[in-house]
Amino acid sequence: MSRRQSAPRLEFEAAAIYEYPEHLRPWLEALPKLPGVYFFHGDSDAMPLYIGKSVNIRSRVLSHLRTPDEAAMLRQSRRITWVCTAGELGALLLEARLIKEQQPLFNKRLRRNRQLCSLLLQGGKPQVVYAREVDFSAQPGLYGLFANRRAALQALQSIADEEKLCYGLLGLESLTRGRGCFRSALHRCAGACCGKETPEAHHARFQAAMSRLQLVCWPWKGAVGLREKGSEMTQYHIINNWLWLGAVNTLSEAAELLRTPAGFDHDGYKILCKPMMSGLYDIIELNQ
Repeated sequence: MSRRQSAPRLEFEAAAIYEYPEHLRPWLEALPKLPGVYFFHGDSDAMPLYIGKSVNIRSRVLSHLRTPDEAAMLRQSRRITWVCTAGELGALLLEARLIKEQQPLFNKRLRRNRQLCSLLLQGGKPQVVYAREVDFSAQPGLYGLFANRRAALQALQSIADEEKLCYGLLGLESLTRGRGCFRSALHRCAGACCGKETPEAHHARFQAAMSRLQLVCWPWKGAVGLREKGSEMTQYHIINNWLWLGAVNTLSEAAELLRTPAGFDHDGYKILCKPMMSGLYDIIELNQ
């Protein structure tokens, strides 16, 4: 058989590997073409195998035919369920919460992170501070969100390399009085450590580079409701200090959610900061 003749057969065999198990087909027929979160369930009723989100649940679920990992998940799946949301923002927020709460087997991101840290500039020098110790929603002068101390220091080192900043002045390595750092001899440091550049110029370049990472403090006095309107429903997302407390259909239903203590949430900040500061959504301040 020629290579040209064998190609269609190979394509057919590859496609067959990723076909949905027959027992899942009844669930597929009912999938909505709406935004929301979907769940692949195995034998356990308590813990789903996988949680995902999409602006079109039906389209996204049907696309899970791509890799051996997904094929393995499908073989273990027994049913598919879903929760519709008003739009993409609600789907992102709900997915992030549920993955952290339920820890599905096939989700490898959005895990609860107890080492979450940031860089705080004090006296011109950066230091690593942790979310468990500092209120990231209110503390000014914080830069970046990192999974751990090592990631924060690696980000700082990358900025130093890009801008030819001095490791010693940034606290990444020690300096010997009266001598420039090793990198200055290699022309990888502009020389603030040995008089070739003023400390003020070094600090200005450092501040300009770090400004791209600066965290936005919570700009409202308390909790707010963000209105998200979709084709089928409207939801109000109740948010305080970048923490998503939940979604309600009317603001009169928010009282129960407002009893939840506000605390900074890494995923909430990343999802909410840009859309909330964009002016594209109606945001209503809530009287608590």
